[in-house]
Amino acid sequence: MAEYLVLIYEDETGWEAGGAEAWAQGMKDHMEFGQNNGAAIRGGNALQPTGTATSIRANGTAVTDGPFAETKEALGGYYLIEAPDLDAAIAIAKQVPHRFGGVEVRPVMVFDQS
Repeated sequence: MAEYLVLIYEDETGWEAGGAEAWAQGMKDHMEFGQNNGAAIRGGNALQPTGTATSIRANGTAVTDGPFAETKEALGGYYLIEAPDLDAAIAIAKQVPHRFGGVEVRPVMVFDQS
């Protein structure tokens, strides 16, 4: 089994405009996803809005407020899942709630520990 990171990118304005009702439905959708895919989920979390982000460049001297890249759809959360192959990971990722955007699936790199 391999691990895959499912990155959830959404338009934050959708959540702001949707108010408490959108949040309640989103939480319900994620709880349902967790119940349906609990055996594959190894972790996950939601992130605070991009307004809380701080970016640090490679040399460490440039520290700026905001996300690394300005985009309409921002990274809002993630799931770490385990699946036998990419096709199975994609099948799980298609079930991740993403009302105002989409998801990206990436295999987790494995390093030789010897």
